[in-house]
Amino acid sequence: MGKFHGEVSAVTVATTGGFDARCLDEVVPAAAEDQGFSGTVRVTRRGEPVYTGAFGMASRRWGVPNTVDTAFRVASVSKTFTAVAVLQLVERGLVRLDDPLVDFVRDHMPALDPRVTVRHALTMTSGIGDWFEEGSDDWEAEWAALTASHPLHLLRGDRDYVPLFAGKPPHFPPGERHLYNGAGYILLGLLVESVTGRPSTEVVADEVFARAGMTSAGFPALDEPGPGVAEGYLTAADGPSPYRTNHYATTPHAAADGGATCSAADLTAFAHALRHGRLLGEELTSLALTPQVDEREERVRGYRWMYGFGLTHLLDAEGTVVRWGHTGEEDGASARLYHYPWHDLDVAVLGNVSWCAGAMGWALHDAVVGA
Repeated sequence: MGKFHGEVSAVTVATTGGFDARCLDEVVPAAAEDQGFSGTVRVTRRGEPVYTGAFGMASRRWGVPNTVDTAFRVASVSKTFTAVAVLQLVERGLVRLDDPLVDFVRDHMPALDPRVTVRHALTMTSGIGDWFEEGSDDWEAEWAALTASHPLHLLRGDRDYVPLFAGKPPHFPPGERHLYNGAGYILLGLLVESVTGRPSTEVVADEVFARAGMTSAGFPALDEPGPGVAEGYLTAADGPSPYRTNHYATTPHAAADGGATCSAADLTAFAHALRHGRLLGEELTSLALTPQVDEREERVRGYRWMYGFGLTHLLDAEGTVVRWGHTGEEDGASARLYHYPWHDLDVAVLGNVSWCAGAMGWALHDAVVGA
């Protein structure tokens, strides 16, 4: 892939729980070079940066490099923001976790099983059919079929997704198990709108982004380019360029299950604000950060994987949470937000090429927990 345009800065030195941030001066650039990473990396300890770096191009068309301040689409990391917005309504007494979800979305999905609760949607245990079955054995074929039958530009808000899943049969009874599900978060967005009278994106912007100090965060559409936002790219199998933009490959507008735009500093600010009670009170903060259900039966990389309220938790053999956070993937956007409690570290990895953040996230993980 050659050399990368961008910048790397080890801001301070921190040694916590055996981790020395100076190692990131070698780990991150080496991983970026090896993986063809295009994006930004930010690691903070107690809210202060210990590493920031930027690699690759924000705009290949105009030759604009990514910087540490560039904003990126974060895909399904947006689900975490929606979960917090719902928990804020719970805290205000406007919603209860075990309320039937249909009570809030009857105008949009009257046939929703009344046994499906708000809690089920948050923890992805509702069993309802999804607008796009990400858990499919051949999700690429599923996506191709969806985009062939339903133009993506018509998906402009939460309610536009409902016809894609309202008539699908459930996968299992509510509460039986976890299955990754975006439709539940679409319905949670409609719950937020039903209770507040405002679109879920507006509520998240005011009640999550603003309160967390996420100054670059927002919900710009792909066809409404703004300053400082990276263009998204897919790798091309053929053609004159190895890349093509994602303008025709992903949903152009944000919804409650994905599509927010953030800088790496926004994501680490969010993680810090969440666990320090700036978004929720003590009781709901504790609940938000508590694992709820197993994501999968088998251990992966030696960890037990559990899902909570918009967060994935990795537990070690003793049942201790080693990491919590969320991932985000869509064509032209790749994101990771992680918090490591033992090390008091927040990690944000944002990329503007499909699937590019995953390997970088694991390189950082191994550097942190392997210390």
